[in-house]
Amino acid sequence: MRDDGGAATPKIRLRGLRKAFNGKVVLDGIDLDVRARRSMVILGGSGSGKSVMLKCVIGLIEPDEGVIEIDGRNVLAMSRREREAVNDRIGMLFQNGALFDSLPVWENVCFKLLAQGRIDRRAARDKAAEILAQVGLAPSVGDLYPAELSGGMQKRVALARAIAAQPDIIFFDEPTTGLDPIMGAVIDGLIVDVVRRLGATAVSITHDMASARRIGDDAAMIHRGRIVWTGPAASLGQTGNPIVDQFARGEREGPIQMELRR
Repeated sequence: MRDDGGAATPKIRLRGLRKAFNGKVVLDGIDLDVRARRSMVILGGSGSGKSVMLKCVIGLIEPDEGVIEIDGRNVLAMSRREREAVNDRIGMLFQNGALFDSLPVWENVCFKLLAQGRIDRRAARDKAAEILAQVGLAPSVGDLYPAELSGGMQKRVALARAIAAQPDIIFFDEPTTGLDPIMGAVIDGLIVDVVRRLGATAVSITHDMASARRIGDDAAMIHRGRIVWTGPAASLGQTGNPIVDQFARGEREGPIQMELRR
């Protein structure tokens, strides 16, 4: 699909996205393009609006103003049924996994498929085993409960659940939070593999710069409710933008700290 200018239509396009809570502006005119079949990493300090932006895109929060397009269609103007059809194509890996403690792993993995009647319980066990294998887990893990898993295994199960319905858009909210550096690198590698295997578009929120460079093709930074930079993820720390470079390098001195002092 192409727009009138001849350039490929972004998989996700945000224009003028605004959201405030009790008078506090969180998103102040977000403009962002996410290219199809690419991995976009979103950076920003705590409270910068990263998660609010993501929740607006998936429909958990209604923005005050703006346009959210997926495949060139404004989802904010869709009927409820149309929006649900779009959301069916979206997978999500939540920051803390958000697994259902009362359900065994195989039910967690196939929860969406079971809830929608797209698979029966007998077939779901086999499907879960197949997907668990894609994230490096043995079929026997399917019979365990989340509390019996290590943090790294929980992340893998959450990733398996996110890809179970073969989505063409996947959101990752702090995918390596709480993991040691080695396990973080393992999870990043799995994310890259499954996104490529599915041919999906990925959007990740992360504070981990090593992770951002490993999983991102493109990167963007939110500051004061706006996108202040976009570019290749590989250039993080050497972008020439003082705000982005300070954040990426974790430096104490710089424009972000000066704002905090005021």
